[in-house]
Amino acid sequence: TCILLFLLRVVLIKTGLIYIVKKKWRSIEDCFHVYQFFKVPEFNEGMQRNQLYHKVLVYLNSLTFIEDSDFTNLFTGKKPNEIVLHLDPNQIIEDDFLGAKISWINEDKTLVLKIRKADKRRVLRPYLQHIHSVSDEFDDKKRGLKLYVNVVDHQGDRKERWRSVPFTHPSSFETIAMESDLKNKVKSDLYSFAKAKQYYHRLGRVWKRSYLLYGPSGTGKSSFIAAMANFLSYDVYDLDLSKVSDDSDLKFLLLQTTTKSLVVIEDLDRYLSEKSTAVSLPGILSFMDGILSSSCGEERIMVFTMNRKDHVDPAILRPGRIDVHIHFPLCNFTAFKTLANSYLGLKDHKLFPQVEEIFQNGASLSPAEIGELMIANRNSPSRALKTVINALQTDGDGRGALNLGRGSCENGSRKPVEEIGEPSGVFCKEGANAVKELKKLYGFLRVKSCRKSQSFDLNSRQNEG
Repeated sequence: TCILLFLLRVVLIKTGLIYIVKKKWRSIEDCFHVYQFFKVPEFNEGMQRNQLYHKVLVYLNSLTFIEDSDFTNLFTGKKPNEIVLHLDPNQIIEDDFLGAKISWINEDKTLVLKIRKADKRRVLRPYLQHIHSVSDEFDDKKRGLKLYVNVVDHQGDRKERWRSVPFTHPSSFETIAMESDLKNKVKSDLYSFAKAKQYYHRLGRVWKRSYLLYGPSGTGKSSFIAAMANFLSYDVYDLDLSKVSDDSDLKFLLLQTTTKSLVVIEDLDRYLSEKSTAVSLPGILSFMDGILSSSCGEERIMVFTMNRKDHVDPAILRPGRIDVHIHFPLCNFTAFKTLANSYLGLKDHKLFPQVEEIFQNGASLSPAEIGELMIANRNSPSRALKTVINALQTDGDGRGALNLGRGSCENGSRKPVEEIGEPSGVFCKEGANAVKELKKLYGFLRVKSCRKSQSFDLNSRQNEG
């Protein structure tokens, strides 16, 4: 008898009959139970992304049951030789929880939960909590940061307005050349925000925060945003206002951002002064702290960058819309020595006194311009310093004086911020045209963020202290 049962089992497995038997048995079993169905759509009626949909999808893709389903997509993972399984459209996944049989059906942009009515009251709520905890844990282990950019809406379909790519910018607070006290204040502020959910809710405030980074081009604002994202492990939404059709479109884009993200608008002062966007000033103000922003602003940081803030409408800069102001000035001699140490490995050099004298005479360049000159000549530190001196004497003439005037308006703040990272591959000519060549070749990654109670300028606070 045992031999016959064994042979029958082999025949069933080898011929696929066991699959047919299981399928028939499942249909017969369904006749004796009443089921209830729950839909989890990808988008809600307001076109906002449904966070539960993402959590369920992550949870299902982590189940071993996915290997037993009829159709499964195979993808290469991030690690070498890693194979990842993903759900196929119309795929059915079975799950067991607390002795209950649960099924998920992957329909178009919707996941459907099938559960016995007899088990619903006992199982449904703890099962959904289980999905939340498992997906969060899985996300923390597998999640890679993403950079989202908005695209023009040609077909009037507002569902897919963001396109994403992996966010791999190497910038961190360790690679940012900033005075340690200011850097520690920023890190402390970000860390306190990330842990302050209960505090914000107790105050009846939305859990979000907003930063203004202002200063000339090339002073490290974009790299600083990337460092913020890497420090918090937040995705970045880089919002290009020139691709937004009107105020309503801006609201829809905000609705489709997710939690744990930086929403960034760079060069906001340029958009406002040149009127190069269809979005109105009231639309931008509403984006910053309106009802919609407050309704979908949980665990978000908004970041705005400007070259100058003294010509911007004060309504934009008031407390509540901008919580933290950080000034990014042109380079001074202290910052130059930091860059020389990082880029060239020089703590001192016979040309340093000459460089210091040039800075004292009012010349200056941005940290990015000086850094690129050092990168291009990194194999010869002496040549790199001579190139910087030549550029300061020509292209940098008078720029330092301009910065001092602006600095006096900003409490004399002159603390440089700049990314000290990998060589960018930019090759520069030595001499008067070096910086002009840089400006043609040098580019910045774009990125974004949120809010708090009383506005303060971290740079100014440090000076006052």
